[in-house]
Amino acid sequence: MALVVAQEVPTSSSMAVTHGPAGVGQARHRMRDQLRTGGVSESVIDDAVLILSELLSNACKHGRPLGDALAGDGDVRCAWRVDTGGRLTVEVTDGGGPTRPAPATPSVTAHGGRGLNIITALADDWGVRDDTLGEVTVWVVVHEDVHDPEAARRRDDFATRVTAPTVSGTRLGYADAYEDLD
Repeated sequence: MALVVAQEVPTSSSMAVTHGPAGVGQARHRMRDQLRTGGVSESVIDDAVLILSELLSNACKHGRPLGDALAGDGDVRCAWRVDTGGRLTVEVTDGGGPTRPAPATPSVTAHGGRGLNIITALADDWGVRDDTLGEVTVWVVVHEDVHDPEAARRRDDFATRVTAPTVSGTRLGYADAYEDLD
């Protein structure tokens, strides 16, 4: 008989990430390590890490860095937390931009524009919060209860939640329609 000791996921973690691609990997690794240590299932962790990557990439591409820094010189802020009920939330805050975050409808050959659609398919909920300082935070509820045994099944049905685009009367498979995100 094995004895399993449950560890608590840190109630919150927050970090500044360089406004650019360099800090994205660092944030993903820290999140993965902390959630794994906290006993969150691998499929929920995979979803959370993908969501964090998409949010950070969008913040660096479409948003300004926090404060008065120039693009590429400043930071954006990312945070994640598991509340006492087991709900995992991820947030990314940037200095705002010329547009509001909204899902796009990219062409099949487009090199981007699918991030918020992927987040919509993976997450339980998401939204945008504006700050009086001009900061914009995109928040995502990755999963309502990371301790729920059904949480691990969410990734298995991902393909049924994403509709592949139709080209010339044929439907492309998921692998054909989306590039590798890592």
